[in-house]
Amino acid sequence: MAKFTFNMPDIGEGIAEAEIVQWHKKVGDTVKEDEEFVDMMTDKATVPMESPVDGKILEIAGAEGDMVSIGSMLVVIEVEGEVPDDVAEEAPAPAPAPKAEEVEERIEVETSDASDADDALAADPEPEPIPEPTPAPEPTPQAKVLATPAVRQRARDLGVDLAQVKPAEDGRIRHGDLDQFLSYNSGYGAAAKTRADEEKKVIGMRRRIAENMAASKRNIPHFSYVEECDVTALEELRAQLNANRGDKPKLTILPLLITAICKTLPDFPMINARYDDEAGVVTRHGAVHLGMAAQTDAGLMVPVIKNAQAKNLWQLANEISRLADAARAGTAKSEEMQGGTLTVTSLGPLGGVATTPVINRPEVAIIGPNRIIERPMYVTGTDGVERIEKRKLMNISISCDHRVVDGWDAASFVQALRRLLETPALILVD
Repeated sequence: MAKFTFNMPDIGEGIAEAEIVQWHKKVGDTVKEDEEFVDMMTDKATVPMESPVDGKILEIAGAEGDMVSIGSMLVVIEVEGEVPDDVAEEAPAPAPAPKAEEVEERIEVETSDASDADDALAADPEPEPIPEPTPAPEPTPQAKVLATPAVRQRARDLGVDLAQVKPAEDGRIRHGDLDQFLSYNSGYGAAAKTRADEEKKVIGMRRRIAENMAASKRNIPHFSYVEECDVTALEELRAQLNANRGDKPKLTILPLLITAICKTLPDFPMINARYDDEAGVVTRHGAVHLGMAAQTDAGLMVPVIKNAQAKNLWQLANEISRLADAARAGTAKSEEMQGGTLTVTSLGPLGGVATTPVINRPEVAIIGPNRIIERPMYVTGTDGVERIEKRKLMNISISCDHRVVDGWDAASFVQALRRLLETPALILVD
């Protein structure tokens, strides 16, 4: 018998450590060659580790949520006979611990609300017992219960027998009478039972999101700017393109928005930039490597559309779909999660009038389109007459790093972007 030590390999340039996300094997289990035994997460990419030998696991590096430095012991495996020379040569040797200044956390931030990163609260082991609801009074015989259909439907939804509710002086039960009945009979028709507190360890993606967002807000002086855009014509153009798309993917508003952003950025290079605050250097990028915030079961991920400015609408639609699917499936490559120069985050389908998204450090700006709503507004026709029309309106939010981007620059950029969105034919002109 021999012992084989599998050290944590170098799985990405500049990576100093990785987090244990999930063990598939435990001490005492056998493992086969090429069998996955643990998932490690680094820089928001989860990488499965495979065993190079057959054997029994004698020792593991730590519990889920622990960090393992590159080159340090990940697992010790007992093998029969001697460890093959080619396996021994492949095993990475322990590396010296990185200096603090050499380790830089890559910031992947979310689009609007960061509050759920702080939800790991200590639980009360003994929840207070739920008091029994006061029994409802026995129904009083009545010839007929008078109530509107809306009150009757609400009573049915709450499980309330209207015969038990005291009506007003005219004998008709109204919503206020139903409210009064419920206030005196607490727990009657309650929507849900009170649940016990739950304690959940913050590890993996949730911990990385919490750390990254805290670092972004701690280091970057944010400011936000919001403008309303009339996207009626843009939505009409999108409908026309989809009606004649053939076998091409169906367009959402996002490819059109990205194309408009890429056409606007050359006049505002301070928006498409990264700020190295330690070196005191701002790099204004010519290419647009657009981060696209995507919500997954594991948490927020930001895959990057490389060279977005060189892609047409259909290519952007394909890339958006491919990267979003890869992020949700956990198959996105490390290089697809790095190198962004500007991020777009959208909660539009969920509603919301405006957002103040957190910047994806070391980028200096993040753009958030919001919900499209229809409402009447004054429109001046070609005849110069002002009239009221139903229009489709959408707010565009932008958050910027005030160390690099001035308020005037951010506002000017959004106004230029708005002009393109409101005259969408210009988006398709080279």
